[in-house]
Amino acid sequence: MSKEQERAALHRTIWKIAEDLRNSVDGWDFKAYVLGMLFYRFISEDLARYLNKLVAATGASDFDYASMSDEDALRGKEQTVQEKGYFILPSELFQNVAKRAKNDDALNETIKRVFTNIEESAKGTASEPDLKGLFSDFDVNSNKLGGTVTQRNAKLTEIIESIAGFNLGADLHEANIDVFGDAYEFLMTMYASNAGKSGGEFFTPQEVSRLLAMIAIDGRETINKVYDPACGSGSLLLQFKKLMGNNVKNFYGQEKNITTYNLCRINMFLHGVNFERFDIANEDTLINPQHWDDQPFDAIVSNPPYSTKWVGSDDATLINDPRFSPAGVLAPKGKSDLAFTMHMLSWLSTTGVAAIVEFPGVLYRGGAEMKIRKYLVENNYVDAVIQLPDNLFFGVSIATCIIVLRKSKADNNILFIDGSNEFMHEGNKNKLSDENIARLHDAVVSRSVEKHFTAFVPNTVVAEKDYNLSISSYVDKEDTRETIDIEQLNAEIEQIVARENELRSAIDKIINSLS
Repeated sequence: MSKEQERAALHRTIWKIAEDLRNSVDGWDFKAYVLGMLFYRFISEDLARYLNKLVAATGASDFDYASMSDEDALRGKEQTVQEKGYFILPSELFQNVAKRAKNDDALNETIKRVFTNIEESAKGTASEPDLKGLFSDFDVNSNKLGGTVTQRNAKLTEIIESIAGFNLGADLHEANIDVFGDAYEFLMTMYASNAGKSGGEFFTPQEVSRLLAMIAIDGRETINKVYDPACGSGSLLLQFKKLMGNNVKNFYGQEKNITTYNLCRINMFLHGVNFERFDIANEDTLINPQHWDDQPFDAIVSNPPYSTKWVGSDDATLINDPRFSPAGVLAPKGKSDLAFTMHMLSWLSTTGVAAIVEFPGVLYRGGAEMKIRKYLVENNYVDAVIQLPDNLFFGVSIATCIIVLRKSKADNNILFIDGSNEFMHEGNKNKLSDENIARLHDAVVSRSVEKHFTAFVPNTVVAEKDYNLSISSYVDKEDTRETIDIEQLNAEIEQIVARENELRSAIDKIINSLS
């Protein structure tokens, strides 16, 4: 069986278990239990493997941290937290809790205690912000698990035993990060696709994430700092890890929603991005940005919320904010899209690239948004605008676009790309195939003109069109209608009329013979 076939088989098993476990609990709510337990297993096995390898290097090949006494393990707690960012007692490792689960009449309290101990193990250390509240969505006493303690513990036992049964690879040293991270993202994708709009708000499809990351990487072999100001579950940021491995040094993000903020931090750990390499904050980016001391960033990618409300002009101080003031106007209170765009431009390094998914209205709407586009175009910050196909995102069927920003362009033109036909059907959604992604990315890199696909337009021409950035204003759609041969059509009509006359004569004869 190939690696892809093994992955597909694993995914089918995982989703079947998740669906079997769900029962009366809504899938979107239930994700916290399945994903949280999967993460608990990962960090338990990751810590045990790390400590076993550490001790084995001293010559003690038969050492097994999971079998060690808690008292002996505590002697190395401080060093473990410094290196791994957290600590778990042997008795509280996932595999040991799972063994006792069926006979533990207080399993809910056991799990609550274990999760609290994991978070508190980082208290007062550099990893505290990355662990604090990480399991807050895992409510062991929720009525969603059952009306009584016995029912809740039965459901928790079912969850932990099912997660323990996932065959995620025997050689965790080689496979744990890829397999755990892949399983986690598969589950998030499935929950998002089954949750409608509520799921789609936190998750960007992997194919779109990959295209954005490829554009922002811009051919570089190493990147110091990547950033997403509306990072959701972190799928956009982690594309850099997948594409560049450890050649990306630091990951920064901010997320307003506490649940998706927790998902993002978990996702970082599961993909081998340890606490010292990521800084994910839980605040409103537009009002209270948390990374002033870390900007500017070399690569920025984001899929910010579409046309949502923000305080805007109701806060008079914002017009003096260095992120927004250069445009001389704030984005409308009911449409925060270009406020995010201005924020990202402000925090982009001189040689950096930003790739941003935008609602199509920002390309052509008037008023304050037109004035912001005027600022972007006249200062030559808009590098490319890409039309994406419709029905790519969960919970959103409309076609979106990508705006690519640079502060150091080699020309005074904007590349417009019509990628509306670059998709394949998969289920009830459209999807970017590898070929679609390659074609769109190659167009950005080459900046070449291809009829009905790309246009290379001077900023002055865009200015003449009131700074309208709609792709359809610059890239003509191909006329796919068939050419009509008039002479042939007339001949066919003559034949039809002649045949009609023959039929009428025949009918008249029949009627006359009956009278």
